[in-house]
Amino acid sequence: MTSTAPAPASTGTATVPIAAATAPAPAASAELERRIARDPGSFRVLTGDRPTGALHLGHYFGSLLNRVRLQNLGVDVVVLIPDYQVITDRDTAERLGEYTDGLLLDYLALGLDPARSTVFCHSAVPALNQLMLPFLSLVSVAELNRNPTVKDEIAHSRQFTVSGLMLTYPVHQAADILSCKGNLVPVGRDQAPHLEVTRTIARRFNERYGDVFPEPETLLSAAPLLLGTDGTKMSKSRANSVPLGATADETARLIKGATTDADRHITYDPDARPNVSSLVLLAALCLERDPHEVAAEIGDGGAAALKRTVTDAVNGHLAAFRARRAEYAKDLPYVRSVLRAGNERANALAEATLDEVREAMGAFR
Repeated sequence: MTSTAPAPASTGTATVPIAAATAPAPAASAELERRIARDPGSFRVLTGDRPTGALHLGHYFGSLLNRVRLQNLGVDVVVLIPDYQVITDRDTAERLGEYTDGLLLDYLALGLDPARSTVFCHSAVPALNQLMLPFLSLVSVAELNRNPTVKDEIAHSRQFTVSGLMLTYPVHQAADILSCKGNLVPVGRDQAPHLEVTRTIARRFNERYGDVFPEPETLLSAAPLLLGTDGTKMSKSRANSVPLGATADETARLIKGATTDADRHITYDPDARPNVSSLVLLAALCLERDPHEVAAEIGDGGAAALKRTVTDAVNGHLAAFRARRAEYAKDLPYVRSVLRAGNERANALAEATLDEVREAMGAFR
């Protein structure tokens, strides 16, 4: 593929109940990182983002930078744009093409390299969805109803009733991961129960039909939590985020409207002062400094000085990213060709996996 856009930046058995997911101990996480460093080529990561809005600073520090880090270490990174899953909690998939283009622009501008990583769309890989049927036979309705992540998503759903797609979302996610034999999944703590469903499905399939799937390991994110401008979790759907593609002026306006508190003296104390501390942390992350030092420098400057510091830090940190993104946006045919190539590779991986599943199950050909 050629492009006028810039090159990516370098930078049968008895059913055992699904265990409650627990976060890996720090020692286990450290050991997993050591294994990745020793043999990155033995790992394949599956991760992704629903095309329901613009990616924001929470995504950037929470997962996007980690994908590029793993790619640059030599891990096979597969990024899914799960367009079908948009309708788990929405009646329609509005602005799907626009949001998909936006994700691709962000990925490329961040440094995701199409020569080393794969980006694909859910709807472009039919074999992935065919895996759902045997996988659904391996979990009970009671287990799906108990999943804490599904409960939370149902509570925040935009739909009046719970659809079958919402209830089976963890099984769909298992098909995503296992279709490409993903064996490493970066997750936040709130997503750990979903991955436990994937591990259980892989284990039960292997016990019933023979070894086909790896049991993916959890790479628990150590990324700090950034609050939205309203003091709640930063989210695409809550209109409280700072999008990565925002202009410098838009960023300044959004940060200016962020919630703080009445204490003029700025400190970093996440428990006692979550809103102020989240802004301090954002500045510190962008400046690669200790948040306590950043807070001490602002001191008695109050919320106005804090927000100026954060705005300058964010705009400075994202300036090069935004320039690259703008260049890619001038060549959307190339950007979309990256997705087409990724779809081709994902189809090949999923078809090969489905062939193994049919072989293992015997009668399905």
